[in-house]
Amino acid sequence: MSSKRTHTAMERELARTLTTACETAKSEIVGFQWLTHDLDYDAFPRSLQVTWVFDTEARMNSALGSPDKARMLELTQAAFDEIGITVSNIAAHVAFRAEQRLAARPPDNGPVALDSSRQARGKRGQGH
Repeated sequence: MSSKRTHTAMERELARTLTTACETAKSEIVGFQWLTHDLDYDAFPRSLQVTWVFDTEARMNSALGSPDKARMLELTQAAFDEIGITVSNIAAHVAFRAEQRLAARPPDNGPVALDSSRQARGKRGQGH
């Protein structure tokens, strides 16, 4: 299988497992809106980063100060485990943002992640 095919297959599986994590978190974590991932295949899995996005800074901070943070790490780890991605420290592969911070980002800083209700485009910034 070619490198491009391998990457496409992995991307599809990663999107599937992260979508499951996202839908679970939406029903459990107040203020959580969506998540996205970014990776560089030349530095995989070290480069894999999952960003959990909240509607407001206040709700994000509340979640990060509660058991919800551990739950998000657990959901991310489960998504990775399901498709055989092994990392030594899941927290190093997870970031948290509020939508208002993303909205303030200049447009030339790369793609903005998509909401899970929209179709993802490209290999970077895929929303779930």
